[in-house]
Amino acid sequence: MTDPIRVFIGWDSKEPVTFSVLANSILTRASRPVTITPLVRPSLHRQYTRPRGVTEATEFSLTRFLVPYLSGYEGVSIFMDCDMLCRVDIADVFLHVLADPGHAVYCCQHDYVPKQVTKFLGHEQTQYPRKNWSSFMVFDNARCMALTPEYVNRATGLELHRLYWAREAIGSLPLSWNWLVGEYDQKPDAHILHYTNGSPCFDEYADCDQADLWWQEYAAMLSPCSADILAVSR
Repeated sequence: MTDPIRVFIGWDSKEPVTFSVLANSILTRASRPVTITPLVRPSLHRQYTRPRGVTEATEFSLTRFLVPYLSGYEGVSIFMDCDMLCRVDIADVFLHVLADPGHAVYCCQHDYVPKQVTKFLGHEQTQYPRKNWSSFMVFDNARCMALTPEYVNRATGLELHRLYWAREAIGSLPLSWNWLVGEYDQKPDAHILHYTNGSPCFDEYADCDQADLWWQEYAAMLSPCSADILAVSR
């Protein structure tokens, strides 16, 4: 794979800073060029016409399933929830794809019951099979032609999030690629931390488990350059 890695990140007007922090964490660790596209719901009004459902905690709850269409059903694309933090070279995820080819979509296949009944901003913590499978997905776009705008606009949320459209063509990624903060015990070598209950940008989660890592990334993003670089440039 030599083309730039295509990453689509969900964008929500209630937490835009999470998009920036995640994007920074990807770009500063990537060994290959990366293109990052925010899924901003208003900009998708021609492709996505369904009203927002009462159980959709974010503005990108269902627009994520437009990624293969937005990619022209060509190549490979990654989708990520915005409340994540990348701790490794994002290109490394393709090692798992290359080792197990032939699937329409690859994801971390969680099997857990949420510890909380609510999450950020008082949203209900819904429970359903394959919960959080769709929060980090690697699409083989040509195998995802079932995900047309027409289908995404009419399918139920559960049909989409449970990946019924992929039938049995679902590849598995190690859970380390979508480590659920607050749901799983700490894992120092987790590749991607997912603050699924609430990002540290929200007051009630500012000191949540492993929030320090998110705040460190936030600070690094805001810093124009390091002290060493400043010293060399003077």
